[in-house]
Amino acid sequence: MFYTCGPNEAMVVSGCGRSPPLMIAGGRVFVFPCIQQIQRISLNTLTLNVKSDKVYTRHGVPISVTGIAQVKIQGQNKEMLAAACQMFMGMSEVEIAQIALETLEGHQRAIIAHLTVEEIYQDRKKFSEQVFKVASSDLLNMGIGVVSYTLKDVHDDQNYLSSLGKARTAQVQRDARIGEAQFKRDAVIREAHAMQEKISAQYKNEIEMAKAQRDFELKKAAYDMEVNTKKAESEMAYQLQVAKTKQRIEEEKMQVQVVERTQQITLQEQEITRREKELEAKVQKPAEAERYRIEKLAEAEKLQLIMEAEAEAEAIRMRGEAEAFALEAKGRAEAEQMAKKAEAFKQYKEGAMVDMLLEKLPLMAEEISKPLCAAQKVTMVSSGGSEVGAAKLTGEVLEIMTRLPSAVEKLTGVKISQVTRLTPIQTG
Repeated sequence: MFYTCGPNEAMVVSGCGRSPPLMIAGGRVFVFPCIQQIQRISLNTLTLNVKSDKVYTRHGVPISVTGIAQVKIQGQNKEMLAAACQMFMGMSEVEIAQIALETLEGHQRAIIAHLTVEEIYQDRKKFSEQVFKVASSDLLNMGIGVVSYTLKDVHDDQNYLSSLGKARTAQVQRDARIGEAQFKRDAVIREAHAMQEKISAQYKNEIEMAKAQRDFELKKAAYDMEVNTKKAESEMAYQLQVAKTKQRIEEEKMQVQVVERTQQITLQEQEITRREKELEAKVQKPAEAERYRIEKLAEAEKLQLIMEAEAEAEAIRMRGEAEAFALEAKGRAEAEQMAKKAEAFKQYKEGAMVDMLLEKLPLMAEEISKPLCAAQKVTMVSSGGSEVGAAKLTGEVLEIMTRLPSAVEKLTGVKISQVTRLTPIQTG
């Protein structure tokens, strides 16, 4: 059967075929039942609170000391594991821790008895190292290794440590006051020396700066004079050179203008000669031919205009005779018509006038309704008791027409209603 264990414990297999016993720290092993036996031992780290109460030091002062130790069985070392198995196999962690604690406490007491209170209190590291060194040698023989040891607390019931602290505190305060006074004195002295050196250095620096400024101003004045002289000479030379250059440029421009003028004169003379020949070839001879052609065309147009004028005069005369004849005939017809109308007016009088008015009534109605026909939009407002719409518009036109007889009566003195009643009687 297989058995396993974690890294924090070890297995010991004994029995048939296992002499000496097999020890395995963290792993697995096969065990034959009945003929072999397996046991386990813990490899966990154990924390021990090592207290030593009222232990007398070398000078007979009782003090209490508390230390913290970390111990564990070394499973990686076969010899230490074998020693631990021989001594602690079958024990619990508490029992193992108790054995280790008593061992450490005994060594801690022995070391306290050989030291003074001042040595333990002032040099804790040294005390811890001594306990660690002495206890480790004994615990290693048991298979236990001391991982660490630290001094946690030191105290006494006789106020010995507080008295030491007070004396030391007073000494430290005294030394501090003395040191502070000495430091202030030295600081004042050093500050005075420093101030003196500072002022001396400042004066020296100002003197050097003044000398440097003087030398700078002198050299600058000499340099400025030299520079201004060179600059003036350079400007004069530059202006002279500019004047010479401008004069040379003007001379060259004049020469160029003379050459251009000469070339222009030559070109103008050549152009005049060319134009004279061109005019002679293109204008004079074609002009004579054109004059002859224009003369002939003028004579033809003159003859054509004369003939057209004669024809137009004859046509106008004939149109005038025709129009006069037509006007004469129209006048005779209108005269006859007017004569007949006059005879009718004499016969019917007011009836004829009414007849003329009745003939014009449709035209009058048309003229009255024209503004309404030209309107793009008409908005009708009803008071609640009248018509609205096209009937309303037609009614208003007819109402205007009914007012015409009264208007005719006011203008002519003729009452249309009476004339229309009398007319059939007269005609009968």
